[in-house]
Amino acid sequence: MNSSLIHRSKSMAELLVSTLNRGGDRPLLQIVDGPCLTVDQIRDETSQFCQALASLGVKAGTRVGLVSPNKPEVLHVSHAVQLLAAVYVPMHPLSSLEDHLFVLQDSGVELLVFDAVSYGPRAQEIAAALPQLRMISFGDTSFSEDICRLSLGFTPMPLVAPAVTPTTIMRLGYTGGTTGKPKAIASTQRAGLATLQIMLTDWEWPSTPHILSCTPLSHAGSALILPTLLKGGSIMALPRFDAGRVMQLIQEYQINCIMLVPTMIYAILDHPHFDQYDLSSLETVFYGASAISPIRLQEAIERIGPVFSQFYGQAEAPMVITTLRKGDHDSNDLNRLASCGLPSPWLDVELLDEQGRPVADGEPGEICVRGPIVIDGYRDNPQQTADAFRHDWLHTGDVAVRDPGGYLRIIDRTKDMIVTGGFNVYPRAIEDVISEHEAVAQVAVFGVPHAKWGEAVTASIVLKPGLTADGNDIAALVANRKGAFQAPKVIEFIDSIPQTAVGKPDKKALRARHIEIQNRQQQTV
Repeated sequence: MNSSLIHRSKSMAELLVSTLNRGGDRPLLQIVDGPCLTVDQIRDETSQFCQALASLGVKAGTRVGLVSPNKPEVLHVSHAVQLLAAVYVPMHPLSSLEDHLFVLQDSGVELLVFDAVSYGPRAQEIAAALPQLRMISFGDTSFSEDICRLSLGFTPMPLVAPAVTPTTIMRLGYTGGTTGKPKAIASTQRAGLATLQIMLTDWEWPSTPHILSCTPLSHAGSALILPTLLKGGSIMALPRFDAGRVMQLIQEYQINCIMLVPTMIYAILDHPHFDQYDLSSLETVFYGASAISPIRLQEAIERIGPVFSQFYGQAEAPMVITTLRKGDHDSNDLNRLASCGLPSPWLDVELLDEQGRPVADGEPGEICVRGPIVIDGYRDNPQQTADAFRHDWLHTGDVAVRDPGGYLRIIDRTKDMIVTGGFNVYPRAIEDVISEHEAVAQVAVFGVPHAKWGEAVTASIVLKPGLTADGNDIAALVANRKGAFQAPKVIEFIDSIPQTAVGKPDKKALRARHIEIQNRQQQTV
């Protein structure tokens, strides 16, 4: 008896094949203002794209990059790459040319697939910088072949999953790069399967999910595909987020599930026509990717309903480290609303001090994780791997305290901590206080070098439409609640807070702008 065969788990590729084969002619993917595809159509077009990519030389281990807005071809390519045992390298649609070039070169992408309409000019810039890179497009261009036309020359064939192992790399992603150059993260079959299983058990899905996806199908939006397939649901995908359009679609199509980042929630709440839309069909609003303001979450629960469910993870351990379920959102407890929830029972999650020792309840410690979703390390970077896995735990870089009931409440990122006048200041705590001001829509707090204090606490604030605020009043609010040393020395009101490609406030960009302003001022003195 070969027990390794008898007891082995299916791979993600095998699971994809079996779910596509049993789906039938029910609608699965509707692109807003675009086509609607059934499961069978996606299965057949996946086969055609698989054959097309194979004809271009894509095989096991080939790095295939992709940059495109939401469209069915994104799924066809990502599925085909997986079924060829190649390595999928998604490139975020909102990233800069510099970041795209970095990812392409660092990952060793051999074939770049891009959307001709939305990314033709960017692809030309990439082609000029990397003339050896092979490129193929969705649609016609003067410098690349159309993979959509190429795929039509192939007859759909039964899908076949490749032979892979739990450690086979299926995706090469990159960290958000909020503190430096993005780091390459190899996702394995094991991690993908474990993440999916935890999502299916820990997350609160509607019985038949009808999902509106506002996030890129090349990135976070793709995580919704297999759960939707397995639960007999459907997905409607927006090419890009627009708060008014989102509310219109929820009302018109009776959407019962949606995934949002906090800035999207704020945009919906602050939309001038919010009260004109009926959002009562929503059963679950999954949210995550960055910290949410407790006071704004309280507002969202009051105005939309008790439908919010938070997920917490990071690229190194995606999406399922903790969950704050709908019933755990106590709108009368701002500490609870600041929580990222309870650890998944499928993982080991601990708060550790700098020596790797567990901290007491109520004391700050770094969230550390063990379990099957954790990456094996950073590709080709042994030093960063050793730093992240000290004491035989994955160190997330997030500092939290354990509140009553075991709920973890993130104080801040270790690298975002401000040291001012010899005191440690956690920006998240200051942001939560400032967010309580009735005029504040969004806020980002960060440190800027200061000759006297070491770092000066600085706040960039976006006000709600039609409202005003005084910086001195906001500084006094923080001083009264947190102490004068934590009050912002600099407060600016801006139209919008820059975002990274994955929807996090880009404090690195804000900090760099203020340092540049300081340097200019010093040069004129």
